[in-house]
Amino acid sequence: MNDVLKMGYEVVNDMLGPEAVAGMKAAADSDEFGGEIGELAVQYAFGTLWSREGLGRRERSLVTLGILIALRATEELHYHFPIALKNGVTRKELEEVVYHASGYAGFPAAASARQIARQILDKAG
Repeated sequence: MNDVLKMGYEVVNDMLGPEAVAGMKAAADSDEFGGEIGELAVQYAFGTLWSREGLGRRERSLVTLGILIALRATEELHYHFPIALKNGVTRKELEEVVYHASGYAGFPAAASARQIARQILDKAG
């Protein structure tokens, strides 16, 4: 395992926990279709991008949420709203990200994100 991949797994462990790491590793080691996509994400997104200097994890979470809302990447939002909370983004700030996205990404995208955020926040308490 290369250093960037190791660093990526450390970031995923910090933000999503050991269960997420185990799931990604198991998928990469399986014969399932596209099983390595998680490991590619770990290496590039988390090992390279999330590990860069210049922005902290909190700021990266805010940027990531805005992008994912605009892309209507609802599956990814299920992971990144909890990551944002773990990275210190407040409930009010999450709300503001969704509001702000409505002006740039459109109301349907913001409404979808709002629904996902509500589910995540209800579970978080």
